[in-house]
Amino acid sequence: MKSILIRDLPEQTLENLKRLAKYHHRSLQGELHFILEDASERAPRHNSGSLRIKTVNTRNQGTWSREEMYGDEAR
Repeated sequence: MKSILIRDLPEQTLENLKRLAKYHHRSLQGELHFILEDASERAPRHNSGSLRIKTVNTRNQGTWSREEMYGDEAR
């Protein structure tokens, strides 16, 4: 397994990470593994051509007409 060396990490950042690890009942190493794995899962995939859409229920109903969407007459 590869290793990573992070230089010049601010002391406050290290203290915050230690506190976070303690809160999650993990070692500092375990917390860093979790953070990096979680971040890597959210990284965009090169072969992904799909579009992710997030919808919100506003309880309004519409017909999705051009006029409703753009506020002008269809051109």
